[in-house]
Amino acid sequence: MRITRRVKDILSYYESDTPGTKANLARILMAGRLGGTGKLVILPVDQGFEHGPARSFAPNPPAYDPHYHFELAIEAGLSAYAAPLGMLEAGADTYAGAIPLILKANSSNSLSTVKDQAVTASVADALRLGCSAIGFTIYPGSEDQFEMMEELRELAEEAKSVGLAVVVWSYPRGPMLDKAGETAVDICAYAAHMAALLGAHIIKVKPPTEHVALEAAKKVYEKEPIDIATLAKRIEHVVQAAFAGRRLVVFSGGEAKDEEGIYAECRAIRDGGGAGSIIGRNTFQRPKEKALAMLGRIIEIYQGKA
Repeated sequence: MRITRRVKDILSYYESDTPGTKANLARILMAGRLGGTGKLVILPVDQGFEHGPARSFAPNPPAYDPHYHFELAIEAGLSAYAAPLGMLEAGADTYAGAIPLILKANSSNSLSTVKDQAVTASVADALRLGCSAIGFTIYPGSEDQFEMMEELRELAEEAKSVGLAVVVWSYPRGPMLDKAGETAVDICAYAAHMAALLGAHIIKVKPPTEHVALEAAKKVYEKEPIDIATLAKRIEHVVQAAFAGRRLVVFSGGEAKDEEGIYAECRAIRDGGGAGSIIGRNTFQRPKEKALAMLGRIIEIYQGKA
């Protein structure tokens, strides 16, 4: 595998990491059709845990089969595939080495009444399955946020000690935030910054809206020349919050939307300097041929061809 200059530059941002961790980051950054560009498109399939099997897979029944998601990610030429323990175990041997894997190490479910996640996998599991990284969700703003951050610190320390990368889903929620606040531009930037401070190599946040949620932050956004008028500018601001772009920030696909809406969002992520998309339901809930065509178009957008 020949590492491109762009990927070498990105690896230089991670000054404390071992050659093993940088090699696993390089595997993700060099994989698939976007390999070497510094851009990423990742398939995450943890929705069965989070939302339930019918809500996740009934729109496209072949997606109940874990092998379906490996094949979708591989055929589409994606950068990595992320899933909880059982999903990866169900295809780990068949698809060993075919695509970089991210083991989602904690999960919640729609039966819970608290904003928290259980630790459901270990660093040892990630090594056993041949993963390049672990993934972990934090909920800044929740009443359990500090416990989640402490759990992440322990897992991240262990992962880095054995050469694995760390991907953090940073999703603000809790009593201080209404639905609009969860995707407000100040909150998304804050979430990305906290994930960077906690040692994430790759950070996943939601695309930010123009809304500013915190009263104290509103004064700063009114006083300082922070352009948040367009999605591309808001993306740029969130990336700036992740150590001035020295950490990779990818953006979630979110709830179901039409294809043109997805493409417009991806163009804004590209134009704002985001590292790419981590997109699940908007792909695997479509028939496979349609999903492959859509992912192909998304990749072309990040290549600057569409």
